Amino acid sequence: MAEDKTPEGPAFRLPDPAIVTRTMAEVAERGQRIVTDFLKRQSDSATTPDPLNIGGAFLEMTTRLMANPAQLVQAQLGFWQDYLTLWQNTARRMLGDEARPVIAEDPRDRRFKDEAWRENEVFDFIKQSYLLSARYFQTVVGGVEGLDQKTAQKVDFYTRQFVDAMSPSNFLLTNPEVLRRTAETGGENLLKGLSHLLADLERGKGKLRIRMTDDSKFRVGENIAVTPGKVVYQNDLMQLIQYAPTTQAVLKRPLVIFPPWINKFYILDLRPKNSFVRWAVEQGHTVFVVSWVNPDAHLAEKGFDDYIREGVFAALDAIEQATGEKQVNAIGYCLGGTLLATTLAHMAVKRDTRIKSATYFVTMTDFEEAGELGVFIDEEQLKGLEEKMQQRGYLEGAEMATTFNMLRANDLIWSFVVNNYLMGQEPFPFDLLYWNDDSTRMPARMHSFYLRRMYQQNDLVKKPGQAGAIELLGTKIDLRKIKVPSYLISTREDHIAPWKSTYRATQLYAGPVRFVLAASGHIAGIVNPPDSGKYSHWVNEQLPPDPEEWFRGATELAGSWWPDWHRWVTALGKETVPARVPGEGGLPALEDAPGNYVKVMATD
Repeated sequence: MAEDKTPEGPAFRLPDPAIVTRTMAEVAERGQRIVTDFLKRQSDSATTPDPLNIGGAFLEMTTRLMANPAQLVQAQLGFWQDYLTLWQNTARRMLGDEARPVIAEDPRDRRFKDEAWRENEVFDFIKQSYLLSARYFQTVVGGVEGLDQKTAQKVDFYTRQFVDAMSPSNFLLTNPEVLRRTAETGGENLLKGLSHLLADLERGKGKLRIRMTDDSKFRVGENIAVTPGKVVYQNDLMQLIQYAPTTQAVLKRPLVIFPPWINKFYILDLRPKNSFVRWAVEQGHTVFVVSWVNPDAHLAEKGFDDYIREGVFAALDAIEQATGEKQVNAIGYCLGGTLLATTLAHMAVKRDTRIKSATYFVTMTDFEEAGELGVFIDEEQLKGLEEKMQQRGYLEGAEMATTFNMLRANDLIWSFVVNNYLMGQEPFPFDLLYWNDDSTRMPARMHSFYLRRMYQQNDLVKKPGQAGAIELLGTKIDLRKIKVPSYLISTREDHIAPWKSTYRATQLYAGPVRFVLAASGHIAGIVNPPDSGKYSHWVNEQLPPDPEEWFRGATELAGSWWPDWHRWVTALGKETVPARVPGEGGLPALEDAPGNYVKVMATD
């Protein structure tokens, strides 16, 4: 008689009744508080039925699609033909035969990394059905003719958001990993996930604010942002940090870094092993970093010109007091780079030569092709945003963070929905994601100016005399007057500052320009220390107008771009002086780095 065999896989066990009872009681109590708080907040603020202005774009797309039904019918026929083949292949697999997939997932797509998506016929069918549907939606939307570029971009973006949200990996009954986990734990993973969901709603005061990392494991100034230094100057907008030397001699010309105030500066000083600040100090630079304030309603009227005056100019004055040096090398990261370029254009008119070289990390100055962030910049959305900012005096940090997360929804939203809520697991402690969640506010006047004049109207590249040309601090801005040597580092997979857009600056500046392209994205491609052995970079001495032509002629080099930048900047001035100790120059130390400004959170 044949011996009974137990099917492979984890045995399902029932959940602990005590845990279920306790969790449900907790849900009832916390849920009531969350709903009450959310409703109160909704009554205090005006809402619109379509704040992202999506409806009009999709209405126009549908109208044009219906005007050419043959195109839709052709796409549908192709979809159903592929679907029929998938049914046939799945039936063959269930009978024990081999069958090639009708459509395969991208090997880099971590949603389908579990082997069950390939080995199990049912889950393979679910996966391929989803991939076929996703391709159909995007083919139909992408093939609509007659849409203007902005509308087409918006329709494509939000179609992908919908497609990503409907992935079978995001649902309990169609995710093999979640089903396996549920069987193993008797459903306790779902109870834990429900508790995590409630906690995230509480963090967002009624709005979902997904926890990406175990933030209890990080403390700014204790285990991140720990490079030794002192705050030597501060005003309403920023603190200036001078870092302690690690070499006996340092380069005579100090280095000052202007990070974006959309995020906090310590992305360049996360941990000793990946800190650009620490590495630059070790190369013999006297490093200063601007730590921007996390603004509240009191700074609502601070504008872009204030960031020039109280940011760049105040830092240059303070550095001269601290070191006796008038001239510096400057770095601007993202929006900090836009600020740096704008300031240099102002200084060119005033014949102010204190900045001798400019390095731009993933910086846009020409916003003609601003990438997917442009989806959020139209008149209707800007008006709604300005109404909110007028009420509060600033843009909420969480709102900006959500926008950036949507650019990589699978990695920065849905993966955490699955891990935290369906798998019931705690998020992994990751310094980069802690920084990403440590959002900052935007002063109302500054942010409105930045979005309208630069993103929407692209006024920064206009010449004085042209309609809409920018004037700041009483000076007409012209980027073509910038003659200082410029180093532009961009990243190939950047969703925030697309490299082909940042490349446009090579055709603007009048001085010598070096453009380098790094692998990876907006953060990982920049924070890439030489010892990591990670992402490569491309160089090309020629700067043709077409970025694709530049790339075709570029040479790929292994490893970090940091040493290339260091060779470039030191070639502009190799003279050295005895090391400078923060607080022992012309400015006294106010407090230890990283200072207090960076520790103020948007939720405070």
